[in-house]
Order: sequence, then structure tokens, then C-alpha cells
Amino acid sequence: MAGGNVSAEQLRLFIERIERLEEEKQGIADDVKDVYAEAKGTGYDTKTMRAIIRLRKMEKDARMEQEALLETYKAALGLS
Repeated sequence: MAGGNVSAEQLRLFIERIERLEEEKQGIADDVKDVYAEAKGTGYDTKTMRAIIRLRKMEKDARMEQEALLETYKAALGLS
């Protein structure tokens, strides 16, 4: 599209697709929020749940490295 050849129809379609996806993304974010609220309502700690989800997304080696570094820092600060 360098040089000014812009297809208004194609651009409009891209914009509309992005807008629909943004709406879907917001809907999913609202659903996730609702699940956390439900979990909290049954007594689960959502902060800890979020930490577990972050850990589960990580590769095993990266997770082990992060946990080892955390233990090293805790030991250095007398938290172990």
C-alpha cells in the first residue's frame, strides 16, 4: 500500500474484523473475571490462582530457573 493505493473496501473490512475481535476479546476477559469471582466466592485465593496460571504457561526449565532464583533471593533475605 506504499504509494497511496488504498482500497477503501478492503480497509473497512480489516477494521470491522479487528473491531469484532476486540469485542470477542472483551467478552472473554469478562468471562475470565467472572470465573475468578466465582472461585473467590467459594474461598479460593485468586492471586495465588493467577500465579499458578502464570507458572503453568512457562516451559518447565524456565519455571525451575525462576523458582531456584526465588529461593536464592529468599535465602539471601532470611525468608527461607
